[in-house]
Amino acid sequence: MTRIICGVDISSASLEARIGRGGAAGSFANTAEGIAQLATFCRTHEVELVAMEATGGYEQQPLALLSEQGLPVAILNPRAVRRFADSMGQMEKTDALDAGMIAWFAETKRSQPVCLSSPSQLQLRALVTRLRQLTQIRTAQLNQARLVTDPAVMALIEQLLALVARQIGELESSIAALISQDPLWHQLDQVFRSIKGVADRTVARLMAEMPEIGTLSNKTISKLAGVAPLAKDSGKHQGKRAVRGGRTSIREILFIVASVVGRYEPDFIAFQQRLSAAGKPRKVIRIALAHKLLVRLNAKAREVRHQPDLSALAPLLPLPGKS
Repeated sequence: MTRIICGVDISSASLEARIGRGGAAGSFANTAEGIAQLATFCRTHEVELVAMEATGGYEQQPLALLSEQGLPVAILNPRAVRRFADSMGQMEKTDALDAGMIAWFAETKRSQPVCLSSPSQLQLRALVTRLRQLTQIRTAQLNQARLVTDPAVMALIEQLLALVARQIGELESSIAALISQDPLWHQLDQVFRSIKGVADRTVARLMAEMPEIGTLSNKTISKLAGVAPLAKDSGKHQGKRAVRGGRTSIREILFIVASVVGRYEPDFIAFQQRLSAAGKPRKVIRIALAHKLLVRLNAKAREVRHQPDLSALAPLLPLPGKS
C-alpha cells in the first residue's frame, strides 16, 4: 500500500514541500512558525511520512519540531536522491521538483523515520564537535607560528593558543563528566579503553558520532563507517574492492587509533605482519586494521548492551544519517 509522503526541500530560509511525486505543494519559512504551518499542511493531507535530505544542519529544527508534533520524519542522503533523479531522467532542477523527487525516492526506497536523539546525546555530539574544531584551530596556529618572526604577531598567536588550550581543557572535562553520568556510556568507556591505544577522545567521538555501535552487525557498522571493502564484480570480471562513503570523521579517527593499537595489541601486530608478508599495500593494511578495530569495538559494545542491567538504558538512535 502506497504511503502518503511529503517531500521537503530545505534551505537556510525556506522549506519547499510537495505531497508525493507531483501533488499539492507549499512553501514555508524555515522558522518555528513556518514549520508549524508545514505540520498543518501535512496533517491536512494526511501525510504518513515527511522526507527531507540531510543538509548539514538546516534539517535539525524541522526534524525536531515536526517530530514533536507527532509527524514521522525520514532523513535522506542527498547524493542518493540526486542519483535517483538522474536515473529517472529528471534533469530539470527546481525546489518544487526536488521536493517531489524526495518524496518519490522515499516511497521507492521505503525510507523509515528516524528516532530523535536524547538531550544528552545531542549535548555530547555538540561538545565533541567543538572539541574537534578547536583541536584543528590549535594545529593550524602551531603550523603558522613556525613561519612567524614578528614578535607582536607571535604574541597574538600565543594568546590565541592559550585561549584555545583553556577551552579544550574545559570541553574535555565536560565530556568526561557527561560520559561518567550515563551508565551505558560509562561501561562502554571502560571496555573500549581496555584496548591499548584507545583513549578518551576516541571513546567520546564514537559515542557522539556512532551511537549505533553495539546494535548493528559487523558488516553494517563497517559500511556505516566506510571501512568495509565493497564488491565491484560483473559477470566473470572481479573488480578491485574499495571503501567509499560512510562517516568521514569516524573513519579518520579509526585510521589514527588503529595505527596506534597496531603497535601494542598482539593480535593486531600479528595481523599487520601477516598482511605485510603477503605483499598487501600499506593503504590496504591501514584499512584492514581500522576495520578490525571497529569490529572489536562493536563486539565489546554488544556485550555491554546485552548486560541485563544496561539493556534498557540504550539511548535512542540518532539521525542515522541519511538512508
